[in-house]
Amino acid sequence: MIGLNTINRYILKELFAPFLVSLLFLTFVFLMTRIPEVTNMVMNYNANLISVCLLILYTVPKFMEFTIPMSVMIAVLLTFMKMAGDNEILAVKSSGISLYRLMPPVLIFCIIGMALTLWMTLYGSAWGRYATKIKSQEIIQASPDIALQERQFFLDIEDIMIYINEVNIKSRQLRDVIIEDRRTTDMVSISTAPTGHLISNPDSLRYTLRLYNGGINQVDLANGSVNHIRFEHYDIQIDLAAMMNDERDMRKGIKEQNMIELIQYLDTQRDTLPKKWLYEAQMKIHENIAIPVACICLGILAFATGIRSVTNRRSAGFGLGVGFFLIYYMMMATGWAAGETGRLPAAVAMWGPNLIMGTIGIVLLKRNAMR
Repeated sequence: MIGLNTINRYILKELFAPFLVSLLFLTFVFLMTRIPEVTNMVMNYNANLISVCLLILYTVPKFMEFTIPMSVMIAVLLTFMKMAGDNEILAVKSSGISLYRLMPPVLIFCIIGMALTLWMTLYGSAWGRYATKIKSQEIIQASPDIALQERQFFLDIEDIMIYINEVNIKSRQLRDVIIEDRRTTDMVSISTAPTGHLISNPDSLRYTLRLYNGGINQVDLANGSVNHIRFEHYDIQIDLAAMMNDERDMRKGIKEQNMIELIQYLDTQRDTLPKKWLYEAQMKIHENIAIPVACICLGILAFATGIRSVTNRRSAGFGLGVGFFLIYYMMMATGWAAGETGRLPAAVAMWGPNLIMGTIGIVLLKRNAMR
């Protein structure tokens, strides 16, 4: 009779191949979402290819904090679906070995996945986000035109918001431009124009947005009055050099801080932080731990599901694993939405999905072990 230790070593060995394949595939799929952005930067803005590739590389840790738990779950599912489909699980049970005795290699494997994910959430993801921010600023400095993109709000200049519906990169023609200017105290100016033109100074990072045949609505907040001005052309000066040298732009945001920095930030700023930022920081701390622990919760659920499978088709296991994780992610997103507004405590919002998925897995495992 094959010993239990031999079976456990066999299971642990079988888990790593589908894990690596799933991790590479899923990370590649996530990276593919950046391809349109990369193509746009290289073709239209003449961005340095090496810089763009580095920008993609910096996003890998952010993706892997999700692809690692997904891959752990898929690997466990595929391994035990294969064993069940090949009647290996039936042979083990017929030998008098409890299903609980097959758990150690699964737990060891899930703990390894948890450790990898923990490094990503505590340090890797924060480093990648901040490195992305720095590299993006460098790319903008090398090609100022990239700062303004169509159908996106440009908010990097203090007290100015710019929205452009359509940008022709080669001719620098703009269509349907909206600019909100709050630089004057107690005054909000909203400029709109059907067309415009981007004029760059090749010797500096200063450029001009020239609008044609539009209007300006000036709202006096102190008096509550509104003035409307028509214009044939109107120039707005933008100094990217000043924006790049602004130390505020280089400060780390909440999602760009590692765990130690985030805890120190909360300890020193707790009394002065707006509630929205306080809730977000608390949510991020709990999320950094909850997502790695999900490797264990999802792994147990995958084990309980896989041993009852009637098929060993890899496509079915992969689809089932992705489906389970999508449910988990939807619960996390719902919890985040409730937690960042204060409707739920951060601990409940972030740990609730783990508790639900883990409980379902344990219940299924108990039922299967009794049969």
